Amino acid sequence: MERAEGSASTPPGTTVDAFLGGKVEAVQPAAGHHRSGLEAVLLAASLPEDQAGIVVDLGAGAGVAGLAAAARSPAIEVLLVERDRELLQCARLALARPANRAFAGRVKTLAADILDPASLAVAADTAAVVLVNPPFNDAASMSPSPKAGRAGAHVLGKATLDRWLAAAAGLLAARGRVTVIFRAEGIAALLAALTPRFGALDILPVHPRAGAVAHRVMITGVKGSRAAPRLLPPLVLHGAAGNAFRPEIEAILRGQQGLAEIAGTWQGRR
Repeated sequence: MERAEGSASTPPGTTVDAFLGGKVEAVQPAAGHHRSGLEAVLLAASLPEDQAGIVVDLGAGAGVAGLAAAARSPAIEVLLVERDRELLQCARLALARPANRAFAGRVKTLAADILDPASLAVAADTAAVVLVNPPFNDAASMSPSPKAGRAGAHVLGKATLDRWLAAAAGLLAARGRVTVIFRAEGIAALLAALTPRFGALDILPVHPRAGAVAHRVMITGVKGSRAAPRLLPPLVLHGAAGNAFRPEIEAILRGQQGLAEIAGTWQGRR
C-alpha cells in the first residue's frame, strides 16, 4: 500500500491510499477503523482476470478488496456490502476519484448487515463470487478496541463465522464461489462454517516465510458442491531474511499477477 496525494474532496480524518501500483486509490479513515492491506489485495487476486458476473465484497469496509477486484477483472460488476455508513461514504468518495475512473462505473454500494438478512435480500442469489474478510478474533480471546469501528472489524461478536458464511451463501447464485481469508489457527471454525454450504474447497495456507507456521489461510469453495477438499502448496510471503516480499508476492501487490499465476493449483478450474 502506498499513500497517495489527497484532494480537497477528501474529508479530514481520512487518507487516500494507493493499491495495485496506483491502479486503485482507496479513501480510508486515518484512525478508529480497520485499515485494509495485504488481505484485501490477496482476496482480489483470488479472481482470474477473465472472471465474469457479479462479485460481492461482503463486509467491504472502505472497499479495497472490491475496488482491486474491479481493477483486475474487467468483465465483473462489483457490489460493496457494508453496514458502517462512514466506511461506505469512504468507498463512494473513492469511486469519484480520477484514478478509479476506468472501473468505477462497474462498482455499486449497499448498506446492509449480515445480522439483518432482509437488508441483503435485494442481492440474494445473484453473485458469481463472494469475497469475505471476516473479523479474525472472537471476543472471548482478546480485549476489543475501545474504538467501535476497529472492534467491529477485528472481533467476531453476534456475527459469527456461521452467520458470515450463511450470508455469503444467500448472496451466491447456484454453483457460485466464496473465497475467505482468515487467521490460520481459526481454520477448524472456518471449515465448520463452510462445509454445510460449500464443497470443492481449495485450502491455501499463507506463511510469512518458509519454515514458519502459517498465519493466514485462504479457502475458496463452490456453493452446493459435494466435491472433496484439497490442501494446496503454501503461499510464502517473504524471503529467509528481512521484510521484503518475495518477487511473486510483489507482483500480486502491484496488480501484475493473480494467485492462479503464482499458485497454479489455486481454483484448479474443477
